[in-house]
Amino acid sequence: MRPKTALAATAALTIAAGAALAENPMVGGAAMYADRTIVENAVNSEAHTTLVAAVKAADLVETLNSEGPFTVFAPTNAAFGKLPDGTVDSLLKPQNKAKLRKILTAHVVAGDWSAAEIATQARNAPDGFHHFNAVSGDALSAQVTGGNVYIYDESGKAAKITIADVDQSNGVIHVTDGVLVPE
Repeated sequence: MRPKTALAATAALTIAAGAALAENPMVGGAAMYADRTIVENAVNSEAHTTLVAAVKAADLVETLNSEGPFTVFAPTNAAFGKLPDGTVDSLLKPQNKAKLRKILTAHVVAGDWSAAEIATQARNAPDGFHHFNAVSGDALSAQVTGGNVYIYDESGKAAKITIADVDQSNGVIHVTDGVLVPE
């Protein structure tokens, strides 16, 4: 291969690799692949070990591996760390499985909603909030503030989307900095 051709080939591979990384963002130190399910990707994210443990304890692995599509607002370990001391340990106990399922499904919406679609709905709403329901049946609202999308639970607590549009084979994940707690 001639030097210019080799250079062009290297540049093309670099661009292709960059495009692949753009399509498969890193979350919690791991690449997220659009051809894997929500759970198949989440188990590799060091930032979501608490969420993965909770999904397993709540017996939601099969559901979140199913066809979907689902939009998941995925709290990080740091988000779970903001809860009062002992909350996570308590929720992971078998006797609290129903409560844990309710909390986790309050982070899941039917359909494949991009952050831009959610933001557009919020901006076009008369009150500036896009109102929708989680799989749990709980009411969620989205608002755009300072260029960021925030998801609010029924008590008015907000979780900011910190990494948007992590495409999965069965939906999309939006990484959040807070845990949504249904009333």
